[in-house]
Amino acid sequence: MPKMKTKSSAKKRLKVLGGGGFKRAHAFKRHILTKKTTKSKRQLRGTSMVDATNVASVRAMMPYA
Repeated sequence: MPKMKTKSSAKKRLKVLGGGGFKRAHAFKRHILTKKTTKSKRQLRGTSMVDATNVASVRAMMPYA
């Protein structure tokens, strides 16, 4: 059998944690920042976890993670 491939988009965007979770960055903070409030931009800083409802699909994208 051939090897399964990891989705390149997933490996670039997600980090695997020791407990089996996935760390991700917030969306909507790349451009068009002038119309966004300071509060909203501040709350988009840092990282968050992939939600439990999406973990199964992320695992399918990263079979060796």
